[in-house]
Amino acid sequence: MLTIDVITLFPEVIEAGTRYSIVGRAIERGLVAIRAIQLRDFTTDKHRTVDDEPYGGGAGLVMKPEPIFRAVEYCLQTTHSDEETGRRTRIILLEPQGKLYTQALARELAQESHLILICGHYEGVDARVREHLATDTISIGDFVLTGGELPALVIIDSVVRLLPGAIHSPESLQQDSFADGLLGYPQYTRPEEFRGWRVPPVLLSGNHGAIARWRRREQLRLTRTLRPDLFARAYLTKQDVQLLKELNEDEVQR
Repeated sequence: MLTIDVITLFPEVIEAGTRYSIVGRAIERGLVAIRAIQLRDFTTDKHRTVDDEPYGGGAGLVMKPEPIFRAVEYCLQTTHSDEETGRRTRIILLEPQGKLYTQALARELAQESHLILICGHYEGVDARVREHLATDTISIGDFVLTGGELPALVIIDSVVRLLPGAIHSPESLQQDSFADGLLGYPQYTRPEEFRGWRVPPVLLSGNHGAIARWRRREQLRLTRTLRPDLFARAYLTKQDVQLLKELNEDEVQR
């Protein structure tokens, strides 16, 4: 079973965000245990202080290292990672300087037995947390958020859905965007025609081979158009190359 500890100033955000849907069901099935750890419980002063002014001056406050180290040590003492199988505890600091989060990293984290997510706030976290405590520093994108709770929920959702038994139909994981480095193909459902817009005829043909080919071609087209950065890194089969040739010919004819 995977254990995820989230060290946060707002445990109620984590508790509310993990109560429903796939994550909530995974908790009920015993596939994952999620603990929201209140950082202020690991302070030692009567004001439960977790931040202070930065050395060298500057605006804002910085989260202090002592309560964070104590909180992580508590999590490590109360959870045992499975050393026999090589699975370990990953201590993840969520902050903008971190490595960009990807589906590949989600798959990697889903193989571990214990994750500790540290939610930053204010102007940041004392650098000694990143330098001497965290095993990973992760960012979910190049934008600014108030704190690390939303990134923590993003990581939890993306990791838990990869756990065996979390998704009712495991085959659907193979159809997800980014599962093979490409965006997902367009999806349609009833009605067959809506406001003059019709479902592509191939999807109504019953020809599974033709449908699979169309879907792959659409994945290639969308990824090349919308995410050229992903497309540049994608592994292309001989069939993919042929489909791209057809796409190029169609574009020239238009």
